[in-house]
Amino acid sequence: MWLIYAILSAVFAGLTAILVKIGLTGISSNLATAIRTIVVLLASWSIVFMTEKVNFSQLSKKNLIFLVLSGLATAASWLTYNRALQLGPASKVIPIDNASIVIGMLLAFIVLREKITAPTLIGGAFITIGVLVIAFNK
Repeated sequence: MWLIYAILSAVFAGLTAILVKIGLTGISSNLATAIRTIVVLLASWSIVFMTEKVNFSQLSKKNLIFLVLSGLATAASWLTYNRALQLGPASKVIPIDNASIVIGMLLAFIVLREKITAPTLIGGAFITIGVLVIAFNK
């Protein structure tokens, strides 16, 4: 089931890039990020209230700290991504942004101590090469 969600995530992320590039026309990238954030906030809370019994007492201090840090990282990512899309071609910005795959994999190995395998290393190398070829192709 995780694979279906991962594929859907990739589809939505690709769609998001194109939609935000079009939506940035003539406005500040920061304003665009704020509008997107409001939509995500409303959609997320709607899903929570429709599908779950909300119990805030189950949140630990560790949960809150890491979720807040994740939220800050997301905000920084969105702000810089939207600005990059506003200034550069989507066909180059999108692959560079997707270098986050390799950064995430490296952090999974280091922080989460996930097992490093040959296919993972080879795949990560191909992603890195692809990003470099696309990003620095004139």
